[in-house]
Amino acid sequence: MKLASLTLLAGWIAVAAAQTQEAPALLQKYSCYICHANDETVTGPPYVAMAAKYRGNPEAVSIVAAAVKKGAHGSGPWHMPPSPQVSAADARKIAEYILALQP
Repeated sequence: MKLASLTLLAGWIAVAAAQTQEAPALLQKYSCYICHANDETVTGPPYVAMAAKYRGNPEAVSIVAAAVKKGAHGSGPWHMPPSPQVSAADARKIAEYILALQP
């Protein structure tokens, strides 16, 4: 029983590690890092600020994934254009990565 639990835990860790590495590659692929950075303001807000804004919101992944695909307009003069080329699965991976960031 312990071996099965350890095997399952190792599998989850491997999947989480792969997802952690995959999301930054997706942010690069879809040119998100042109306007955003993980922890500093560029043209758009830093991803850690987005994570803080939505922390505790059970709908956060859906909200952020939708913003990735549909675009968004914050309080500044610039808006984030829609990115329909991003698949729903990739948008979700990106959102999960952003929301997991800590300051």
